[in-house]
Amino acid sequence: MIALPSFLRRKPVPTEPPSVGEDRRVYAIGDIHGRADLLESLLERIKADNAARDPVASQIVLLGDLVDRGPDSARVIEMAMALAAHGGHCLKGNHEELFVRAARGDARVMPHFRRMGGMATLASYGLEEGVSADMDDAALAGWMLAHIPRAHVDFADSLADFVEIGDYLFVHAGIRPGRPLTAQHPEDLRWIRAEFLTDRRPHSHMVVHGHSITPDVDERPNRIGIDTGAYVSGRLTALALQGSARWRLQTP
Repeated sequence: MIALPSFLRRKPVPTEPPSVGEDRRVYAIGDIHGRADLLESLLERIKADNAARDPVASQIVLLGDLVDRGPDSARVIEMAMALAAHGGHCLKGNHEELFVRAARGDARVMPHFRRMGGMATLASYGLEEGVSADMDDAALAGWMLAHIPRAHVDFADSLADFVEIGDYLFVHAGIRPGRPLTAQHPEDLRWIRAEFLTDRRPHSHMVVHGHSITPDVDERPNRIGIDTGAYVSGRLTALALQGSARWRLQTP
């Protein structure tokens, strides 16, 4: 094979690594699923990590799925409300979507809500799982309408679908590849899985997401997954970002 002269060889186009900006620090936290104990522990680790570094503005982003499966969803929502009141970002996951519909009396979503760990959420509000198992869907929807604090429901319903910070996009499940951010559908942002996870094309942003459990952080050229299955593994993950640097904090 004849080698091309150096001036004819295709040179790789230099690309800058994604950045949130040097003047800020972001801690993105994966799916919590009712594990208030792990969230409390991780927030303490974040506080210590942030204090040990140079002083810049810092933000926390919760990637959604605050509720279901774990034992203390009500407490997680209270903690998320407190974070949001102090400048944190909280995103809506598919579990919040179902929780809101069920808590507003929609009995049609109850079979799905049951299958996805919703009875553990109701237990955190005072309805024992042994009792809820014997209630039909209409009765459960009525109980939620009467007993779940409306402030919790309204907060869960008000959560954003995504947040952009620098070159990063934070979202619960992912995005529809090849579709502009302005044309993304909320159901994809909360529910998409295979079409997003298997796509290798670069996106408009580096996408940080939860929703799909992996044993550890799933870092790819176009996305970073940080749902490490906290409700069963005991490992709740935060991805920390400053400028183009990345590091992680985890429980236990």
